Amino acid sequence: MNQTVSMILWALLAFQIKHFVADFVLQTQRQVMKKGFYGHPAGLAHAALHGVGSIPALLILTDRSGALALMVAAEVVIHYHADWLKAQTDRRFHLSTQQHIYWVIFGLDQLVHQLTYVGILFVLFREGWTRF
Repeated sequence: MNQTVSMILWALLAFQIKHFVADFVLQTQRQVMKKGFYGHPAGLAHAALHGVGSIPALLILTDRSGALALMVAAEVVIHYHADWLKAQTDRRFHLSTQQHIYWVIFGLDQLVHQLTYVGILFVLFREGWTRF
């Protein structure tokens, strides 16, 4: 396996671990309850945790501070809005974990987060901002 593929896989592993920790270990009940209120500090803190948590994965790929800052900012914005939209949908349609559609929307939310990592990789490589 060449170095580029190896580094991509390590970065994706780091993103996956970060995502699990930020969404399922460190996310507070307050963040869960408040991220559907646009601009609420709890939702912003949750998204910021994701952005900061992605720094180790990003450092595998790039040493450019501008690229790093841009990717962290992009992740925070995308993560925040994906979570806000999911919470709005859950509330508007009175969804519960007992409904199939709840899990479809939950899965879609998680897919958006995972595709964010793919998008980050794409931009870093397209712009030539990687270490290799």
